[in-house]
Amino acid sequence: MDVTTSEEYASQSKLLQEFTNVPSIDSAWVLKTNNEDISTAIFSISQPDLLANSTRKYTMYSHITRAGTNSLDFQWSPFPIEMTGVSIIVPSPSGSKLLVVRNGEKGCPTKLEIVDQSHVEKEIHVGQSMHGPLYTDEWFHGISWNQEETLIAYIAEAPPQPRPAFNGSGYRNEDSSEEDCNTWKGQGDWEEDWGERYSKKGRPSLFVLQIASGEVRAAKGIATSLSVGQVVWAPPSSSGSQKYLVFVGWLEHNGFQNTARKLGIKYCSNRPCALYAIACPFEGQEPGNKPVSDGKSESAAAAHNLTASISSAFFPRFSQDGKILAFLSAKQAVNTGAHNATDSLHKINWPSDWEMDKQLNITEVVPIVTCPEDGCFPGLYCSSILSNPWLSDGCTMILTSAWRSTEVILSIDVLSGKVTRITPEDSHYSWSVLAIDGDNVLAVSSSPIDPPHIRYGRQVTLEGQALRWAWDEVGSPFATASNKVKSLLPHGSVSILKIPVAKPSDDLSDGGKLPFEAIFVSSKDSSYSPTVVILHGGPHSVSVSSYVKSSAFLASLGFNLLIVNYRGTPGFGEEALQSLAGKVGSQDVQDCLTAIDYVINEKLIDGSKVAVVGISHGGFLTTHLIGQAPDKFVVGAARNPVCNLSLMIGTTDIPDWCYMVACGTEAKQYASESPSPDLLRLFYQKSPVAHISKVKAPLLMLLGGADLRVPVSNGLQYARALRETGGEVKIMMFPEDIHEIIIPRSDFESFLNIGVWFKKHLK
Repeated sequence: MDVTTSEEYASQSKLLQEFTNVPSIDSAWVLKTNNEDISTAIFSISQPDLLANSTRKYTMYSHITRAGTNSLDFQWSPFPIEMTGVSIIVPSPSGSKLLVVRNGEKGCPTKLEIVDQSHVEKEIHVGQSMHGPLYTDEWFHGISWNQEETLIAYIAEAPPQPRPAFNGSGYRNEDSSEEDCNTWKGQGDWEEDWGERYSKKGRPSLFVLQIASGEVRAAKGIATSLSVGQVVWAPPSSSGSQKYLVFVGWLEHNGFQNTARKLGIKYCSNRPCALYAIACPFEGQEPGNKPVSDGKSESAAAAHNLTASISSAFFPRFSQDGKILAFLSAKQAVNTGAHNATDSLHKINWPSDWEMDKQLNITEVVPIVTCPEDGCFPGLYCSSILSNPWLSDGCTMILTSAWRSTEVILSIDVLSGKVTRITPEDSHYSWSVLAIDGDNVLAVSSSPIDPPHIRYGRQVTLEGQALRWAWDEVGSPFATASNKVKSLLPHGSVSILKIPVAKPSDDLSDGGKLPFEAIFVSSKDSSYSPTVVILHGGPHSVSVSSYVKSSAFLASLGFNLLIVNYRGTPGFGEEALQSLAGKVGSQDVQDCLTAIDYVINEKLIDGSKVAVVGISHGGFLTTHLIGQAPDKFVVGAARNPVCNLSLMIGTTDIPDWCYMVACGTEAKQYASESPSPDLLRLFYQKSPVAHISKVKAPLLMLLGGADLRVPVSNGLQYARALRETGGEVKIMMFPEDIHEIIIPRSDFESFLNIGVWFKKHLK
């Protein structure tokens, strides 16, 4: 490393540390008190710990006092409380108890703590023979208290299958301990997992804790071919004798030609799933009593499929009165093969006397929007839903959804289907709901150059005007760190540009011809500053106008940012999203070039100083662009990029993605684990490696060694081939990291090197 580069490393690492120190607000809960004008909010926050190479987790508390329509006060705890060793916390419905989960590691038991307002009321250790760690991810995760707060249902890893044991005499049939020095265990049959992020994790399975006795039981009647998640308690029956659980189930036979394979599920809402109901395993038993057996074999009723008529159902949420079961569906993604698509919202009217043998009707509440009119609701695009998303009227849900290049908060009347945007329409900020406080909403808002602020939304009526939502900015301890980072950012501006499609072809749908968007973050002197083009992955994911640490860091270095939401991005209607199928490497590449030409022609940037960076499909576009338009880019950086589809097809956890993006929706009928020579040729032709001989820009390649989505062979092959052509390439490998490159030190070092690389080549 030369002296100049060393000084740049020192300067930028100090700067990046300031951005890394800003805490993230991960979730929040609002608990009621005896005073209807006062409630308590719990915030779960996190912060990278680079020294320990882990993530610190904290909680902060605030008392919310409301006095009339114009008075609002947040009283914060003086310091955050670090939750050392805690995997997740979940308050009970009344707010009087707290479940604290400490997942066991390396064979240690999982600890479940029931905490009341003064002490740990109960601590239960669950051994690996019952289950492994609880799932706390955003997909399979589900922890649910029943209303009586006597039972907790949750999703955890099923215990591993017994492995064969051997000793000096050969195979042993009986069980043996790992500690037996004269015995060793074989591997046994291979158990497939759900791919990226779920490597070496056990099958997601449903368990129930009876708090009084401390006993844990597995739910009965669920086939082992079903992975489960997102469990909630059904409302008690009118007779009070039945307790049911509702959960999401994913069948494990979703490979090509309906073969047994678990295709990767992370970022893939196109995996078929359904809502199921099952009886509580403690049904009819008093706490502390052992179940009575008549000596005959016990057979639990099989799980009942509640949504067999549609191909996808997830995020089940019962209304507060228990009369409505609402849920999202990604049926459009399942039916077309797109890995994400426009969602729809559905409901089931839940009878108070429901029994397992009764079929229930499904009603569509919010349909798929195909081609939205300008400025109108573009459809639902929800990556999560609050555990309690209901206002006090029992029929209004509050959701966060992508709306073109912003994230907004919506209210949905599940009786009428009316959808209302309740966050400001004249803002480039993005908003996300944190929790519901009666009829009020706790949220965060941010922009690419403004870190998150806590907001509190209330419905108000001004004289002579209709009911509307007013949003108060809440002073909080987070402001100190946020203001420090904000002072490091340039005094530029954020705008969302509408970019017309260049020469739309006649075979495009109406939605595919509509303008796409790009978020433009200008530096102080944008027309003279270098510009970094940032490209999201997916391709069916979206870059919204929220604060992102890495983008803010690049902006603080004096770069303009052009964040392109090319056609295929969710948030613009289903026709625009589906227009990309079978056209990757051409339509998406052209959209990126069109966006760059737009800001050049508008004299917003200097066209001679352009860099490009992207991850996954964004890396696919990065390497395509420096090959297809070699004179357009001075430098590039790619994080775990797709560079050769013909190589990826046999190594990725989502081979169906390769077929979909390259061949379109028709690919389903001939997709195979052994593609034909013609298909392999097509995959190669649509890949960046086909244009490698034309590349001029120096390329920084950042790879996660444990990536199952786009294995490192893709990036390494491209980098080595680029060297053969005389190209300049630098490779950084993070051996333990996955597709996202999210381990704190890896994340820090990767963006530090991107900053240094760009500054070096964009002088």
